[in-house]
Amino acid sequence: MGEEELHQLIGGCIKQDRKCQKMLYKAFYGFSMGICLRYTGNRDEAAEVMNQGFFKVFTHIQSFDTSRPFKAWLGKIMMNVSIDHYRANLKMAYTEDLDQAEHISDGDIADKNLNYNDLLTMVQKLPQAYRTVFNLFAIEGYSHEEIATMLNINAGTSKSNLHKARQKLKLMIFKADTPVNNANYNKGMDYTSIVAIKAINMNGVFINKGI
Repeated sequence: MGEEELHQLIGGCIKQDRKCQKMLYKAFYGFSMGICLRYTGNRDEAAEVMNQGFFKVFTHIQSFDTSRPFKAWLGKIMMNVSIDHYRANLKMAYTEDLDQAEHISDGDIADKNLNYNDLLTMVQKLPQAYRTVFNLFAIEGYSHEEIATMLNINAGTSKSNLHKARQKLKLMIFKADTPVNNANYNKGMDYTSIVAIKAINMNGVFINKGI
């Protein structure tokens, strides 16, 4: 979509033109769903969060600065509604004993060649608290201090959740090593193309970036 067409759609959305809203929604559906999928456990939950995000987009679009990239503004809204969703379900967020994963070293998974969709599915299987911190730190690039403020936790909890997220991901990768496991892992999965993350080696992200 060209800049001129985008600005016309935004202008229409400011006027609450339903047709323009529908066209903007369709144009950025994949981008927005990609972000929400990383923060949620399944497609239905991601769609719910994404629609909340678009509601905020359409009710606050008059505040968008047209001199700035629209995707950056939209992406920030989708991230924020995902965090709001986490906070709303904070009582449901849980941790689990990951002692069984502690024996797996980085070297054990250095030669694993999983595709992005496999890794996305694994991230979605993380407990909500681990998944949220992992995304904010490893993908969005926030510091533990910033994450602590955003999630109303302390920095130590953020570091702990990130460590446990990585350990759990390592364990899932280890178990997905055999062709049989990979076949079962992908069976019946319906993936959305993730355009919100570009050229990111997820394997390297959670293994090599220090906490």
